[in-house]
Amino acid sequence: MQVRGASVSARIAPMKILLLFLLAAAPQYRQALPGYAYQFPRDHFEHPDFRTEWWYYTGNVHARDGHRYGFELVFFRQGDPKGDPANASVWRIDDLYLAHLALTDIDGQRFRYYRRLNRSGPGVAGARAAQSRVWNGNWEAKWDPSTGAQTLTAVAEEIRFTLRLIPRTPPVIHGENGVSQKAAGAGKASYYVSFPRLDVSGSLNGVEVAGAAWMDHEWFTHQLEPGQQGWDWFSAQLDSGAELMLFQLRHADGTPDSYSSGTYIAPDGRATHLKHADFQLQPLDYWTSSQTRGRYPIRWRITVPSLHLALECAAALDNQELVSQDASSPSYWEGAVTYRGTSRGAGYLEMTGYHKAMRL
Repeated sequence: MQVRGASVSARIAPMKILLLFLLAAAPQYRQALPGYAYQFPRDHFEHPDFRTEWWYYTGNVHARDGHRYGFELVFFRQGDPKGDPANASVWRIDDLYLAHLALTDIDGQRFRYYRRLNRSGPGVAGARAAQSRVWNGNWEAKWDPSTGAQTLTAVAEEIRFTLRLIPRTPPVIHGENGVSQKAAGAGKASYYVSFPRLDVSGSLNGVEVAGAAWMDHEWFTHQLEPGQQGWDWFSAQLDSGAELMLFQLRHADGTPDSYSSGTYIAPDGRATHLKHADFQLQPLDYWTSSQTRGRYPIRWRITVPSLHLALECAAALDNQELVSQDASSPSYWEGAVTYRGTSRGAGYLEMTGYHKAMRL
C-alpha cells in the first residue's frame, strides 16, 4: 500500500507542477475599470492587454439611381491564453483574428456574407496604431492620421468595395465614468467608443455610392455573466440629425437585464447616457431561421419617454443572419433597418443569443 501510495503521489506531483506552470504562463489580462484616460487617436487601435476587442463598421448607402444597400465589416481580436511565450515563431498564436463581411442589397432583397479566421503571422492580420490600420487579409480599415478619415477596403467573391468614411463629430464614449457596465462587479464592463455618424462615399461592386456609417470599438476582458443569454443592439441615424444607440442584455428566459443601457447624441453632438429604466423595447414581429431555428424579432417598438422619442424599427430584409459553420464564432443576426415615428432614419440592428447563448 505504501508503494502504491508513493506511486500515486509521484504521478500527481508533476501534474500540479504542470498546472502551476500553465497558470503562470497564461496572460494576465486587464479589466475595464472606471477612470480610464482615453487617448485618441491611439485608443482607436489595439489593446493587447485586454482579452477581447472588436471594431464594427455598419452603414446604409445608395447608388446614384437610388438603389439601397447596407454593409457590415467587422474585425475581432481574441487573446489566446494558451499561447506559449517561449515560442519564437512568427506563427505563434497570441491572438486570433476573426472578420465578418456582409452586404444587404435592400432593393434587390438579397443578403451575402463572408467570414475569415487568421492568426497574426507575418502580417496576415492585426491591429496596429503604428500603421494606423486594422486588417485581416485584404479586408482593411485604414486611418488618415491628419484628418481622421477612414478608408474601408474589402474583396470577396460577390462583394468588392472601397469606401471613404469622414466623421461628422468627435468620438463618443458610452456608459458612465468611462465604462459601459454589463453586469454587477468590477471589470464586468467594456471600454466602448463610437463614431455615430460618418459620411460615406466610394465604390461598391463597381457602382458609385454615398450614405452614412456607424463605427463601434470595444475592448474588454470580461463582459457577459453566465445568466445573460445575449443582446439586442440598435443604432439609429435620424433625419433630425440625432443618433441613438441602445443595447438590451437578455437573460435565458428572455427578460431584459438591468444593465442594459444606451446613448442619445443630440444634433449638436451632446451625448446623454440612458439607463435601462429610460427606454422600452417591444418586439412586434418575428422571423425564424431555416438554418439555425433561431427566432429573431425583426420589427420593434422603441420608446424613450424623456426624449419624446417613439420609433418603429423594421428590418430592411428578414434574413440577415450570419450563420457560423464551426465553433470559432456564433451565429447571429445583423442587418440594415429603417426607423419611422417621431423621427425617421436608418441604421443597424444586431441580435445574438437566439440560436444559443453567447459566450465571450
